[in-house]
This record gives sequence, structure tokens and C-alpha cells, in this order.
Amino acid sequence: MTGRDYDFWLLDLDGTVVDVRQSYVHEVVEAVGERLGVGFTDREANLIWYGPGQAREAMFARKGVDSEAFWGVFHEVDRPENRAEASYVYDDAAATVPGLQGPVGVVTHCQEYLTGPVLETLDIGDWFDTVVCCTHETGWKPDPRPVEMAIADLDTRDAETGAMAGDGPRDVQAAHNAGLDGIHVARHDHPARAEGTAPLDGATKVRTLTDLWD
Repeated sequence: MTGRDYDFWLLDLDGTVVDVRQSYVHEVVEAVGERLGVGFTDREANLIWYGPGQAREAMFARKGVDSEAFWGVFHEVDRPENRAEASYVYDDAAATVPGLQGPVGVVTHCQEYLTGPVLETLDIGDWFDTVVCCTHETGWKPDPRPVEMAIADLDTRDAETGAMAGDGPRDVQAAHNAGLDGIHVARHDHPARAEGTAPLDGATKVRTLTDLWD
């Protein structure tokens, strides 16, 4: 299928529609490391920010970092106003998402207190008919529950086909688990991308969102 064949869309947010400057990624992880007394390389910072959970946890284990402690400090350092200021919209998303036919929603691991300021600062909130921020209560992708919640929020009564696009394997797996087509958007080749990623069997693989219309 091409992008024109879907009646509704769900999109991951970070790494798919928006991203943050690399300098911000490194600054935040460095600040967290300083508070914990642990040093992180730029490659490890990218793994923490972009990498799949199992690869990230393996790296924490090698460095003797308690995951819960890390994320507690991380959320103190990564302030909403700073994240929003460091964020930008991918050019292909800006060219594509506002023109998508049918309802469009977001399912993201980015928490609500960060997601709101990012959408507001970038002035893209009106692109989406629903935004679901995953929590322990909703489940985390690849769990289908947050995807199903987003579908329920959209007007899909007459829809026959839907897709979810994201830059990670868990986005594709969540789509398949919820009965949707999964589209893997292969963004920049961060070092983390090749580490510990799950198979993407059955996914449509594109480099940019605009590739869906080529």
C-alpha cells in the first residue's frame, strides 16, 4: 500500500515527526551523568535517547547504573521548556502530515508534561485529532493498548485500513499487535539504531514519510 490507501493514521512523535538537536541530547545526558558520578560518551547518550530498551538496559548494567535512579534524575534535568526549545519538526513531516487524509493521531512514549510544550512551541498541535502519551496505566509500545486507545479516540467508524508509522521496532510491533499496518521510518543512522533492534518483518520500510507517496 501507499500512503493514499489508508483511512486513518497513527504516528510516533519523537524521532518520527519531531526530534531534538544532538547537542541537547548530549548536554542532558552529560548533566545526568555528572549528578550520578558516571560518564557517558556521545554514542552512549544517543543509545540512551534513541536506542531500544534492551540495549539501553544492557549498557546501564555494564556501567553499574541503576535505571530507576537514572530516569529520576533525567526527568529533573530534561525540563519541558528546554526540550521544547531544542525541538524541531522534520522537513518531510512538515510537508506530509498536515495533508494526510482522514483522522491522524499520535501515540508516544514522550510524557504529557513534555509533549504538550513541544506541540505548542512548534505549533503543530492542530495536526492531530488525538494524542496518547504512554504510561504504566496505558502500557508501553509494543503493547497494543495505547494504540487501541488512540483508535477509539478517532472517528474511524467508516475506516477500513489504518497504519502506524514510527522510527523504532516497537512502533511497528505495536501497530501489528493492534491489527494495523506498520511503517518503519528509517531516520538518521544514530549508532543506537543498529544495536539490539528487533526484526521488522512485515513492515513497510521508508527513509522519509514522503517516500510513502513516491
